Amino acid sequence: MAEPSTLHVDQAGAVLTLTLDRPKANAFDLPLVDALLEALKQAEADPGVRCLVLTGAGKVFSAGQDVTALQQKEPVSFRKHLERTYNRLILKMRTLEKPIVGAINGAAAGAGLGVALATDVRIAAAGARFVFGFTGIGLTADSGTSLMLPLLIGMARASEMAFTNAPLASEQALAYGLVNRVVPDEELAGSAAALAESLASGPTRALGLTKRALQHSMLAALPEALEYEAYLQDIAGRTEDHREGVSAFLEKRTASYKGV
Repeated sequence: MAEPSTLHVDQAGAVLTLTLDRPKANAFDLPLVDALLEALKQAEADPGVRCLVLTGAGKVFSAGQDVTALQQKEPVSFRKHLERTYNRLILKMRTLEKPIVGAINGAAAGAGLGVALATDVRIAAAGARFVFGFTGIGLTADSGTSLMLPLLIGMARASEMAFTNAPLASEQALAYGLVNRVVPDEELAGSAAALAESLASGPTRALGLTKRALQHSMLAALPEALEYEAYLQDIAGRTEDHREGVSAFLEKRTASYKGV
């Protein structure tokens, strides 16, 4: 029997909605990353798609990488993993010359935060929250967060989010400039759809070129940032602290870090 799809692709007029749906927390594994990449490639080639919405099913946008999917007998090369997955995904989102509206329905953590920040305009549900996540399991930034987070909210706030791993509530995210607007949870889908429909009815070629211009002026260093993140993540992934962080996470206990 075929595995059920963990990415729902729905088109209404010129708006394509991509919904992450991998219980329990829409955590990414390789098939979900590949499905999202393929959907973005098809949207890029389809002139009938003029705007996209990216959201999550249930009460979580995405908890990031499914750490259990990386538990293998042989050590994982984080660099190769990132080059295969999130580096490609984030670059595809940022170079897709069609607007992507992020409808952030719940927690966005780790790689889920990176994917959320790679959208062009973000509408957050009131119950959404944003978590750096990586340092919670003894890792460092990836999925473009080392560039996107300080660019959006400033170095000091980004450092605090990364170092403390404390969740950022939706209203605080709005005040910091991490999201464009906050709406009641039950109004999120409608608000995102209305914005996407408005963008889809606009001069989408001009919008695409504007996205390219913004990418060139503000995010030209993104490919290098992603590559450097992968290099550093490979180092962090070999530490005792990372092994302890993952064990503590899976065992639902407080980690005991040694700084090694």
